[in-house]
Amino acid sequence: MTISRTERLFSYAILVLFAAAALYPVLLILSTALSPDRIGDTGGLHFGNLADAWTQGRFGSYMRTSAIVAVLVVGLSALFSIMAGYAFGTMRFRGSEVIFYVILLGIMVPAEALVVALYFDLRSVGLTNTLVAIVMPQVAQSVAFGTFWMRAYFRSSSREVVEAARLDGAGHWRTLWRVLVPMGRPAITTMLVLIFMWTWNEFLIPLVMATSENLRTAPLGLAFFQGQYTAGTALLAAGATLVALPVVIVYLFLQRHFIRGMVEGAVK
Repeated sequence: MTISRTERLFSYAILVLFAAAALYPVLLILSTALSPDRIGDTGGLHFGNLADAWTQGRFGSYMRTSAIVAVLVVGLSALFSIMAGYAFGTMRFRGSEVIFYVILLGIMVPAEALVVALYFDLRSVGLTNTLVAIVMPQVAQSVAFGTFWMRAYFRSSSREVVEAARLDGAGHWRTLWRVLVPMGRPAITTMLVLIFMWTWNEFLIPLVMATSENLRTAPLGLAFFQGQYTAGTALLAAGATLVALPVVIVYLFLQRHFIRGMVEGAVK
């Protein structure tokens, strides 16, 4: 099928239009973050706004908490999702379909519908206002998606490779970690990036489960910073830039594997 010059130009124009619509809010926040925050300041780029927001908003403490939560959630979710996805994708056992669809409820039921009941359950065992109360609900949500994602990968993986590993005497554990996991690096990387983004941007669960300032995550800290500096538009934009920066860095480093995993998932 031959694409004409007009069709190609029209496709590029649509892509440029969508790219401009996506980049405009980002560039607007960046320009605001680097603009003068006080009347009488001279023009130019004010990178000092980032340092002021970091210091005044205590983003160092908040981002450290977010990093700890993200590492725990991503690590535990990846481990459980890979093992559960392998079980549901390669094995047939009694009740497997029912159990799998029960797990999928974690995707279909929003956190807003469960967070109040979950709070009282965790409070009854003395776990509220702890790191566990922030991490474990997000692990449960992420495992639901991760199991669905990894099951699709394992079901589409090469049966010949798995059978060859079995003939060589490899059991399920060795086949999973020595054969299928290295082959599925793009799919796993995509899952890790998505879980990291969701965990880093999570607002409701840390807000409800933890009241201590030491347990505030970066998005939660930004909300309190906004209440304190409502008039300081540049400082607010600088704080938002600091909170979003780790997600951007992770995506830029892993974008090749992320895009490959998304494309392979769409094709399969």
